[in-house]
This record gives sequence, structure tokens and C-alpha cells, in this order.
Amino acid sequence: MFCGINPGRVSAAAGAPFANPRNDFWRVLHAAGFTPRLLDPRDFRELPAFGIGLTNAARRTTRGSGDLRGADFADSRERLEAIAHELRPEVIAFVGKAAYRGSFRERPEHGLQQRRLGKTALFVLPSTSPANAAVPWDERLRWFRALRDLLGDRAPDP
Repeated sequence: MFCGINPGRVSAAAGAPFANPRNDFWRVLHAAGFTPRLLDPRDFRELPAFGIGLTNAARRTTRGSGDLRGADFADSRERLEAIAHELRPEVIAFVGKAAYRGSFRERPEHGLQQRRLGKTALFVLPSTSPANAAVPWDERLRWFRALRDLLGDRAPDP
């Protein structure tokens, strides 16, 4: 289960997650081996066939994640706990530190977190947003591959 920060304006207008053409999510997801082909944001409904789900930590659409306030994350921890309990994903992977920080009020490092939600592990990835241009492609790909490696044989087959 991938958890984005919140829907951006481009994604909201497109009705599809990670729809900004400069967002690396779909490219890095494929390059790391989670999908058999490069998906278009409009193909997001195909993700469950690959064992992948999507959610957001905050529901409010904003221009950028910096426009979010603490109140925007008010129910995110409870929603993620419900997802962990009901769907039992191996991992909830936060696409950006802000998604994790908003949900748990803790500053994470990238990678596997000590906190778990039941049996569900939590993993923090770099944001794939174009606003996170300071993190280069190779670094983003390295963390997505680390997540794929963590899942090992349990990873969905692309």
C-alpha cells in the first residue's frame, strides 16, 4: 500500500493519483519492479491486479504539501490503522516524509520504521513530487528498490 501526502491540483483535475507529468511515481514504480510496464496515472485502477493499493495521508487538495495544516491529517492515523487491520498489507509505504510526519507527528528517516500498525510494517520513501527535486532520480529509485527488496518473495508479481 502506497500512501501519498495529499492530492495535488493536477491529480485532482485529472481524477488520477500522481498525475503531474513531472512526478516520478509511475516511472520509479515500474523501474523498481513493482509493475510490468510503465503505467499512466489513468491506469491506477490496474494496481490491485499487481497487489498494490493507494491512499493519501491527507484528503484536501492543495497546490503543494506545504499548504497543508495539522488539521488536514487529523484522521489519517486512524484511517491507516483501519487499512492495516482490514486489508493487512505487508507494508504501508509513505511517498514522502510529510505523509508519515503528518500521520504520526514524528520526523522519520527514509526506510523501514520501528513503528508498526499491527503486523503491517511502515516504510518511508522520498517524495516523487517535482517539488522534491533536491532528491535525484537515482536516490528515489534506490529507496523504491529497497522497499521491493524488503518485500522479497512477498512482493507482488508485476
